[in-house]
Amino acid sequence: MMSSATNGFSSSNRLHIKSEHKSRSIPASTDLLGEALYQLRLDGSLYCQSELTAPWGIQMPEFEGNMMFHIVTHGECLLKVEGAAEVLLKAGSFVLLPHGKGHCILSPDASEVVPLFDIEVEQLNERYEIMKHGEGGALTRLTCGVVSFNHVIGARLLSQLPSIIHLEEMSLAQNVWLQSTLSFIAAEAEQAKVGGETIMSHLADILVIQAIRHWIIGSKEAEQGWLGALRDPKIGKALKAVHRSPAEPWSVESLASEAGMSRSGFSARFTQVVGVSVKQYLTEWRMNIAKSKLKNTAITLGELSESLGYQSEAAFSRAYKRIMGVSPIRHNH
Repeated sequence: MMSSATNGFSSSNRLHIKSEHKSRSIPASTDLLGEALYQLRLDGSLYCQSELTAPWGIQMPEFEGNMMFHIVTHGECLLKVEGAAEVLLKAGSFVLLPHGKGHCILSPDASEVVPLFDIEVEQLNERYEIMKHGEGGALTRLTCGVVSFNHVIGARLLSQLPSIIHLEEMSLAQNVWLQSTLSFIAAEAEQAKVGGETIMSHLADILVIQAIRHWIIGSKEAEQGWLGALRDPKIGKALKAVHRSPAEPWSVESLASEAGMSRSGFSARFTQVVGVSVKQYLTEWRMNIAKSKLKNTAITLGELSESLGYQSEAAFSRAYKRIMGVSPIRHNH
């Protein structure tokens, strides 16, 4: 949980977080969905350890383009999201809001909520804060955070995720590893040892990925759309080729060969499963990679054009403007 303009997790001019772009080679695998999860890297993360005494209530604003999560390590609280059923979060609960939607968290006896930015926090560093708030009653401890993904796969995946992922609804009791991780986070929060905030932050990152994986494995919705396409035995092969080597001069014919299908059969099947044509998907994928690199690296337009298989800067710029609606120069920081 985070606070006002004097604190790290607050208004837009404070949400400037250093990205951690670590290059990682993709392991050889036939599981494209597994590769997609492997490439997910959390970026721009901020965390807060909260000690809240009843009655208390906090109104969380919308953080567009980010995910929010809450881990209850002691006590309990209610989660209220517009358009969704009220959720009681007990100790050991983990809830993820993939689309950063505004919501309220409060003690069961609370009648009012306070806007997040009106609550003071102690900022330990640029990534970690401590909040103490409430009226002195029953104690609830929360580890909360705002995170985002810095890879194009993350944007594709997030578009298909539900508004709330609650691990208690996904057989959490049957997953010893997740229970142990939540217990470890709770212990670190209570003991407040040196380096505890670093350990808790990394464990929270892992839990975000685990929550998404649980939803993918257990949800019927994950069998449709882009995620369903990743699992398709033939279309998945073509997607793997595009994701691994976006600069290759791919054509419908060459991707059909990757999939082991005829050109016409592949083209029709791809559009049916993925929702867009082969050429549209390939261009959108390249342009989203380009957008990420323009925003996060010092690459030149010429270097970027070449890295994505374009023979000229002009051809790349035309494609970028067609897909993104603006010139790549606008995104080149």
